Amino acid sequence: MEGFNMLGNEESGVMGRKRVMVVVDDTSHSKHAMMWALTHVTNKGDSLTLLHIVPPHKGSEPSCSTNLVNYLASLCKDCKPGVEVEALVIQGPKLATVMSQVKKLEVSVLVLGQKKSSSLLSCICGSSGSSCTEEFVKHCINKAECLTIGVRKRSQGTNGYLISTRWQKNFWLLA
Repeated sequence: MEGFNMLGNEESGVMGRKRVMVVVDDTSHSKHAMMWALTHVTNKGDSLTLLHIVPPHKGSEPSCSTNLVNYLASLCKDCKPGVEVEALVIQGPKLATVMSQVKKLEVSVLVLGQKKSSSLLSCICGSSGSSCTEEFVKHCINKAECLTIGVRKRSQGTNGYLISTRWQKNFWLLA
């Protein structure tokens, strides 16, 4: 998807800059989504916003969240210096916060990490945290006012990613 560009008016020769947003946290699937967005969606001159959401009821240390997002932002800047990277930490309900930030920042592409759900765990425990994450990703894909991509790294030993969009579910992208 390196060639994914949003072209401006062909007559003026203006290339549109993309604003890509990735919802990040301290999970591996979130970091995989961030790196996938950086390497497959962003180009020189684009903006990458890393959004970390702190639940409203959680009184966690805000500096921990800020440190995490700033660390991830510095990784992105080191990997792709031509991309403008912004880190945001916002406290609020996850879904509503993502939807409002997509609209407010006029995001072109939203990238979300997906975790492989464990059917055994779901059977034993009923509902698991990963099914909650899957519902969140599904809702964002179907309702966000921009192209939304769910990204899941294939299991160890196989290369590539499973990509989900509004039009394609679990598409295997070898990259």
